Amino acid sequence: MSRTARVDAVDRRIVAALQRDGRRPFTSIGRELGLSEAAVRQRVARLQAAGIMQVVAVADPMTLGYQAMAMVAISVDGRARKQVAEAVGRLPEVSYLVLTAGSFDMLAEVVCEDNDHLLRLLSEDLAGIEGVRETETFMYLRLLKEAYTWSVAPEAAADTG
Repeated sequence: MSRTARVDAVDRRIVAALQRDGRRPFTSIGRELGLSEAAVRQRVARLQAAGIMQVVAVADPMTLGYQAMAMVAISVDGRARKQVAEAVGRLPEVSYLVLTAGSFDMLAEVVCEDNDHLLRLLSEDLAGIEGVRETETFMYLRLLKEAYTWSVAPEAAADTG
């Protein structure tokens, strides 16, 4: 992801519009912002190419047949952080991975077919990664909120007026 790409207030408003409805036509967004469809399309392409945003379908894994979701906190040997993160990130069950400060070095959200699959992931796949010192698993009982509008800066939300 490019941290040096310039994002202006118009870009932020386009992102906000697509966060509300990722299928919204560029013509509609353009009308709202006083831009042509081509200008919106070019800005979206630039934002996507820079890794600033992506437009994807978000599915609920539980409705697709997956029965076990969890957040796994991972402690690693200090010098192995990068290698462990790369190995954990390659696991197909991992949908989200962040480095953290605090009691654990990283958090990984995992989606598994069932509890047996989760057990194999924890006891074989994760435990088999050199440098993993300890894990703690937090099973999801119910997903209460999932939002994707956080990336719009407050001043951009005020601009939408």
